[in-house]
Amino acid sequence: MTMPYGQRLRRLSAERGPLCVGIDPHPPLLTAWGLPTSAAGLERFARGLIEAIGSEVAVFKPQSAFFETYGSAGIAVLERVLADLHAVGAISVLDVKRGDIGSTMDAYAAAYLADGAPLAADAITASPYLGFGSLAGAIDLAAETGRGVYVLALTSNPEGPQVQHARVADGRIVGQAILDEVAERNAAAREVGELGHVGVVVGATIGRTAADFSRLNGSILVPGLGAQGGTAAGLAEVFGDARQLVLPSSSREILSAGPDPSALRAAVGKAQAAIGDVIAVG
Repeated sequence: MTMPYGQRLRRLSAERGPLCVGIDPHPPLLTAWGLPTSAAGLERFARGLIEAIGSEVAVFKPQSAFFETYGSAGIAVLERVLADLHAVGAISVLDVKRGDIGSTMDAYAAAYLADGAPLAADAITASPYLGFGSLAGAIDLAAETGRGVYVLALTSNPEGPQVQHARVADGRIVGQAILDEVAERNAAAREVGELGHVGVVVGATIGRTAADFSRLNGSILVPGLGAQGGTAAGLAEVFGDARQLVLPSSSREILSAGPDPSALRAAVGKAQAAIGDVIAVG
């Protein structure tokens, strides 16, 4: 039987540290690395990054949009990147933010979470704003195949509060309602002392909130560490006692150190040291 996603994540984070490196090949980054803004440059960037630091990082988060930009050639690169991550024993969280209903959501799930799918990742990001129940197909398939789903809950973009801070009938904000839905999906894992396979996305720069993470029992993917303004010290303020669930994600702060492999490894080490001072892994 496939090891559940939460268990794999917990074990690998304990070995390598709880850091996620975003693979966000913005055209300016390709240029800074001396690479062409083409599918060939994209491949040298992404696969070169994995060659340099793949065995030292627990989780990588490729942003699908930057691969899709180059059409079928870019998608082919993404397939090879996902294979590379598997080969170095890292967890891949494919940032696709899919969210739809019925058979369409099931098709997205099959594309990214089914065994043998060309774009199969260890986990994906998903949007719940057609209703949390619309993600059931993806969440269920992920459970069957030992994969994970990260659900957008409280994001850092300035437009987010328009939806995420709105109130539902019982007075909770929508973001808290999403956290509570995820907690319900992870309840069975909590009963046996395991981390659930459904996580949430919470921005590193949202500041102090009244959000309650105490029942979540799932990974908290936290983008925005580094160049976007999030700090390791700030994680304690935002997440309090739940910070052991946090998977901080850094992109530009690390990627801008390239293409020199030793500089990339040094940037990873610096981020891991800062995070380790705040987050207890175990």
